[in-house]
Amino acid sequence: MKYPGRVIKQKETNKTIVKAVQKQLNIVGCGPIDVDGDYGKNTANAIKLFQARNADQHGDPLAIDGKIGPITWAILFGQSTVPTLSTPPKKTLNNRALEIAISQIGVREQGGANRGPQVKAYLKSVGLNEGFAWCAAFLYWCYEQAAEERNVHNPLVKTGGVLKSWNEAVCKKIKGRDAINNPALVKPGQIFCMKFSATTGHTGIVKSIEGGFLTTIEGNSNNGGSREGVGVFELKKRKIKDINLGFLEY
Repeated sequence: MKYPGRVIKQKETNKTIVKAVQKQLNIVGCGPIDVDGDYGKNTANAIKLFQARNADQHGDPLAIDGKIGPITWAILFGQSTVPTLSTPPKKTLNNRALEIAISQIGVREQGGANRGPQVKAYLKSVGLNEGFAWCAAFLYWCYEQAAEERNVHNPLVKTGGVLKSWNEAVCKKIKGRDAINNPALVKPGQIFCMKFSATTGHTGIVKSIEGGFLTTIEGNSNNGGSREGVGVFELKKRKIKDINLGFLEY
């Protein structure tokens, strides 16, 4: 059964979906529970048991919350049942910016934190000197190259600040909670934004989506997804549910 595109949880009204979940839970040994289409406490507890016993596709523990998002669904029903999107649907400005971002994978800081010839170019594009965090500046620079190729205006907010880039963006915004409930809203070429405090955040560009996971290109990051990393990296383990601000689609 294909993932229905939203988080399945208690009080779910689609009995066909719930019955399929209950049947599969019994098959994998997390029952016995009645296959009655009622997503109540017993079904939620069976899901928690399944989550406690299993890991996601990258080998990390599943969240034990009794809810079925795309990550849990993929383990319960198989990877082929969740959406995968890796090819931008058309040649838009943001998809060209994605191609440029991909070309920068491997750039590393040189001569100290937030420094180096290419890092300097990223920061200069938003009017900053070396030494500042540069994940947002990296994206602005990528869009600037794409915009110059097309002789159009760069639509991104000219800033090195992630929160400012989100708050002042004039484009389609997909809030994090909406993306969690409907992963199909997330597409290659979109910009993700995360908030860590009143003044700090992190951002990058989406390369592809597989169920609840993102492959992203990020500046000022590392192999672990840090917001204070050492270069431009491709990461394959970002979870949609961890993107607490949301996604920008230019």
